[in-house]
Amino acid sequence: MAEIVITGLGIISALGSGIEVTVGRLLSEKSAVEKIKHLQTVHCDLPAGEVPYSDTQLREMLNIAPDYNITRTSLMGQVALKEAMSQAKLSDKQNFTVALVAGNTVGGMEKSEQYYHHFLNDEEYKEYIGLHDCGACTEMIAQGTPFNFDLVTTISTACSSAANSVFFGADMLKTGRADIVVAGGTECLSKFHLNGFNTLMILDSEVCKPFDKNRRGLNLGEGAAFLVMETAESARRRNVVPICKLSGYANRCDAFHQTASSPEGEGAFLAMEGALADAALQPADIDYINAHGTGTPNNDESEGHAMMRVFGDRIPPVSSTKAFTGHTTSASGAIEAVISILSLTRGFIPANLNFSEKIDSLNFMPVTKTMQGVNLRHVLTNSFGFGGNDSSCIFSKIEQQ
Repeated sequence: MAEIVITGLGIISALGSGIEVTVGRLLSEKSAVEKIKHLQTVHCDLPAGEVPYSDTQLREMLNIAPDYNITRTSLMGQVALKEAMSQAKLSDKQNFTVALVAGNTVGGMEKSEQYYHHFLNDEEYKEYIGLHDCGACTEMIAQGTPFNFDLVTTISTACSSAANSVFFGADMLKTGRADIVVAGGTECLSKFHLNGFNTLMILDSEVCKPFDKNRRGLNLGEGAAFLVMETAESARRRNVVPICKLSGYANRCDAFHQTASSPEGEGAFLAMEGALADAALQPADIDYINAHGTGTPNNDESEGHAMMRVFGDRIPPVSSTKAFTGHTTSASGAIEAVISILSLTRGFIPANLNFSEKIDSLNFMPVTKTMQGVNLRHVLTNSFGFGGNDSSCIFSKIEQQ
């Protein structure tokens, strides 16, 4: 099988826009989860990881006219896509087949919520009806570049959407269906999923505490991230320097419950085992785990048990970055993949914020202070979706000859 390398990264989240801003905010150990400002909701007292730009500011960043109909999901996606493509020097297609694969679930729902009564009573905002679904948002992200993609498609598997987009893209590269794939995800906050998670009673009224004994739930977030992936041979032909390689990945589904993980973490266990097998690595080879770590009572204990089943009593350093960004749902797999790659290439492990007391049934504690100057070779990142749709992937340094 061809070696899959990463040649470009792009990210926007509650931490801000761009790779350098993201690294700086992570190293500062300051959460970006705050009271809701941009989403129009009666639950504005709930903390969330909102991207710190209004739609108007995002339009200005992208030079998009005020009267052009576009969703917040697509605006954020365009920001991250352009950064990733710029870093990968992907400005024109030349003789390459290039695909765009984006994960999202909410799509343009936040605009449908905002203009629903207009849809019923007049035609002022009727164009937004056509931007409601996930696929329409991906198409609009693609249209935001002068690039003519050979394939544009969408993956929607809840909180594992973006990770599965990366896996789908890697499969396309391995089977020769594309030379280059830009894969990731984007998701904006909406009343639909804010109210939905609130109904499940799994939102914390304060900034979340992943892997803490007294954790009370998650904070939602929003954002987008994309990775430019290609074979090592393609990178050589284009004369671009790879950032790292995607060495292994796996998606498993335990179908235990519509919204809960199994107590023993069966799906998570199978996904991590599958990623290790795909990468031909042993558990001892993993130097850092960027955990799904939502801060809910169910997820953190279940994921912790799964890690204990895989790594035994030698669990590598673990942290969840969701207390920095909030849980960005369908975009989380890509946002946390980019954070994992930055950790790998810049030699640091982000802190697991707000931790104070170990979960009784787990044999490990997360990293509570940022570790800098560490030599990481392989990092594993987890993304778990509703219905037990669980995904794990491993990024590795490229050994210099």
